[in-house]
Amino acid sequence: MNLARTASWIHKWLALIVGVQVLFWVASGLFFALFPIEQVRSEHRIAETNAPSLDASTLASPAEIAALLRAPPTKISYERGADGRAVAVVEFADGRPVLIDLAARALLSPLGSDAATAMARAYVAQAPAVRTAVLVEKETPEYRGALPAWRVAFDDAEGLAVYVAADTGRVTARRSDLWRVYDALWALHIMDWRDHENFNNGLLIAFSVMSLIVVIAGFILFPYRLGWVRRRPD
Repeated sequence: MNLARTASWIHKWLALIVGVQVLFWVASGLFFALFPIEQVRSEHRIAETNAPSLDASTLASPAEIAALLRAPPTKISYERGADGRAVAVVEFADGRPVLIDLAARALLSPLGSDAATAMARAYVAQAPAVRTAVLVEKETPEYRGALPAWRVAFDDAEGLAVYVAADTGRVTARRSDLWRVYDALWALHIMDWRDHENFNNGLLIAFSVMSLIVVIAGFILFPYRLGWVRRRPD
């Protein structure tokens, strides 16, 4: 079998195997190029905040915070919560973190549905009505952040859902219908349909190698198909 015939055979049969995946790669790549990642991440929905910086004189001291706790903290972070109030996120060597209202010197976590909804609405610009607020306690394809977390879904055209960590009050994720389509196409693109994260998997590598061979075989055939080189008889 001469070079042209070998290249033709490889090009034809390998292309049948990898053709559908190549279609997924091209279609998903086009989608990724059309939609800016900032839009996919719903960054345009984040509300602008004009809250003043934290005043150190009004903050509870570490000793005051420790007095509210059952175990010694390993880290205390002073922050503005999603709703604008001054809070402290306290972490421990073991166990879940807690959220403290610095003005009231009161423990806020774990957040309930109403508190999480209020934080989500304050976080989203021109927040529409809330459709549901559901406590998520296990990882899902849509969310792999801090748990437990409240999934606050808004009744809007974008299908926006904001995740608020129940222990810290932090907004840990934003998800929209555009993000969900992007994520599904990303899973097809990297051929990791379970976790949507591993782009070093063997299946992707194997299909990439086969696609490369198809392309190389096509380049070999190119001068033969244009008549620049004549096939030698078997």
